Amino acid sequence: MGLSGSYECIVKSPLGDQKSVIVVNVDGDSWTGTNSGAQGSAEITDGKVDGNTLTWTMKMTVPMPMTLEGTATIDGDDVTGSVKAGAFGTFPLTGKRAA
Repeated sequence: MGLSGSYECIVKSPLGDQKSVIVVNVDGDSWTGTNSGAQGSAEITDGKVDGNTLTWTMKMTVPMPMTLEGTATIDGDDVTGSVKAGAFGTFPLTGKRAA
């Protein structure tokens, strides 16, 4: 099974658990997709694939404009990684492949 698919993820942030669904569409060594949660949907930009590790950026507008930098490793159906939110620090990300 490839890395493409939908993943239900949680980022542990100072504002509490941020739940979202990340859609991954891998094309060679890059990927595109979206991150949809309670704050709306954000396009994945600059998605890169290195083995089973994904990196990306996405622009957040709520509660404030900011570019987030993500990295995640997919092991079977499990996702572990982190999201860097500028000066606010880096927060752990976990998730599972959606059915």
